[in-house]
Formats: sequence, C-alpha cells, structure tokens
Amino acid sequence: MKTKAAILREVNKDFEIVELDLDPPKAGEVLIKYVAAGLCHSDEHLRHGDIVPRFPIVGGHEGAGIIEEVGEGVTRLKPGDHVICSFLPVCGHCRFCASGMTNLCDLGATILDGCMPDGTYRFHSGGEDLGAMCMIGTFSERATISENSCIKVADDVPLDKAVLIGCGVPTGFGSAVHAAATEPGDTIAIYGIGGIGINAVQGAALAGAANVVAIDPLANKREMAEKMGATHSVASAEEAHELVQQLTNGVGADKAIITVGIVDTAVTTNALHCIRKGGTVVITGLADPTKNTIEFPGALLTLFEKRIQGSLFGSGDPFKDIPRLVDMYQAGQLKLDELITSTYSLDQINQGYQDLLDGKNIRGVIIYD
Repeated sequence: MKTKAAILREVNKDFEIVELDLDPPKAGEVLIKYVAAGLCHSDEHLRHGDIVPRFPIVGGHEGAGIIEEVGEGVTRLKPGDHVICSFLPVCGHCRFCASGMTNLCDLGATILDGCMPDGTYRFHSGGEDLGAMCMIGTFSERATISENSCIKVADDVPLDKAVLIGCGVPTGFGSAVHAAATEPGDTIAIYGIGGIGINAVQGAALAGAANVVAIDPLANKREMAEKMGATHSVASAEEAHELVQQLTNGVGADKAIITVGIVDTAVTTNALHCIRKGGTVVITGLADPTKNTIEFPGALLTLFEKRIQGSLFGSGDPFKDIPRLVDMYQAGQLKLDELITSTYSLDQINQGYQDLLDGKNIRGVIIYD
C-alpha cells in the first residue's frame, strides 16, 4: 500500500514529506495505523548529525496506534488492538533479555539502520529501500513493524496522550527511578528540562525525593518543572550547586540526572561536582557517539567513590514499564496531558521541530487524521 511519511535524506536537511510504498507484514510483524507520534529530540539529533543513521530514513520513534493486520505466527496481537510502540524492541530470549536487561536487547542493533531483524526493509520508493527510525518509523501514517515493538493497551487509553509513554516518559521517569534509584528523602539535581527531564522530575518526586532541583535556562521550563514536582528550579549549574549545598548542609546531591539536548564536558563536570561522596551521575542525554564528549577529574571518582551511570530507556523494561505508566496515568498519579505543549499535522513537522529548538515545547505531538 501507499503511505505518507516524513523522511530525512541527509544531515542538515529538513524533513521531507513523501509518499512511500509499504510492504505488508511478514511473519512476526504487524501493520499499524498510527494515531499519534511524539516529536522527540533524538530525531532532531539525526537531522543535525549528532547521531548519524543510514539514510534515507523515515523518522519518528515515539508512537501509538491501532493494529490493522498481523503476519504469520503473531498471536499476541490482533487487528483492532490499541498499542503503544517501544522504540526498543524486546525479543525476550537474548542474553540481555534473559538477564533482565530488556532495554539492551540484541534486536536494538539495527535501530539506526531501520531494517527489520531479518535485515530487510518495509518502506520503499522508486526501488530504493528506506529505513524506519528505531524499526518503527512513527512519522508515517502507517508502518509495518515487529510485534516485539508493540505493547497492547486497553481501548479506552487515549493514544494521543499515552503516545508519550513510548519514549519520553519512561526514559525520564526511569532515569530517576531505575538508573538513579531515587529513595525517599534524596536530593536530586536534574540538568535540562525537556521531554525527558520533565519526566525525570515526575519520577524523582513520585519516588519520594525531598528535594528535586530542576536546572534549565528557560523560565517556561522551570515553571513547568515546579508544576510537575520540582521543589526548586534554577537557571544555571552554578546556581544549582550553591542551592544544593544549602539544602544539604554542604553534603551535596545524592544523584544528578543529565537530560540536556547534547551532553558535553561542562554539564557532566558540573554534575559530578554537585553530587555527594558516593553519589551517582546518570547520563541519559545524547551526543555524537563517534566523539569523546566527556572529560572530568578522575580523582573525583577515586577519592570520593562517585559514579557515572549511563541510562537507555530509563534502564527499564518496555513490556513492564509501559503498562505500569499507563496505569499510573489513568489513576491520576502520572501527568501526561500537561506535557503536550502543541500538536501538529505531519505536514507541520519541521515547524514542530523548530518550536522544540526555540524552547517553546516541552513535547510536541503529531496527530494523524
């Protein structure tokens, strides 16, 4: 069939709206009609070359929709099912899945190539194969994806809001709850309050942190952080350091979580100085994986036993955490509606990303007809 999609052809070019040919599902695959797609910064990293995928590629890795067709052997899903997509597929039986680290599943090896686990592609144009970002390509009206990327939810879950639980919410929430292991009474410093950082704020607050310090230069984001559970907000790392020292009587933050758009030496060093002895810095933000972007005094690790912890998908389990976060949302514990600053059509995708770069949005969402 044909599908309308937003694709990237090369670095530093805008998304292009095109019509593509889409293959039907093979064994273990499903055809999904997307209801909504989140505008996450990670796709913007592709456009600017901070992360370089195989081009051309259909963008989008935060999505929710309705299953229209299933391939051979698919028994867990059926046409009509409502699903939230995980940007990381989970096979359930590789070494990492078997060890409880499903966010590191071996199927994730091809998410930047955008091919299916068998090495083939489902999007085509004029004889050319196009990849799908994270194997799901949510910036397309429809996509053929692996059943390993789909988490079924109840039909009454509003997919235009719950779409955020496919990436931004569990990544931020888990960065605070799983990777940082926030405990009641902790002091947590969070650097960068975008779509990930705001959910780290929610996670830290829900985990019982006594002090949640949100750090962002933009006043609108600091204001939103305080609505979402931050006890304090400041504009700079220097202000954060001084405030944390006051709050902890000079001890330092228990944990710091880095969720800035592009991670660099300055923010990691500031965070490492901000935490206490034995504290942890969680790095969730991204940077060019081909470059060394972090440098700090090694003595801070040795003499004070400070730790640096990377975190992917909030160090969680998509098939466990996504349903749990849906339940929390429906119970009124987790806020989603408030996170959506603006909605767009697929044709407005470049405006949506410009609004993100301009700091206007906590999260923009594409709504499909």
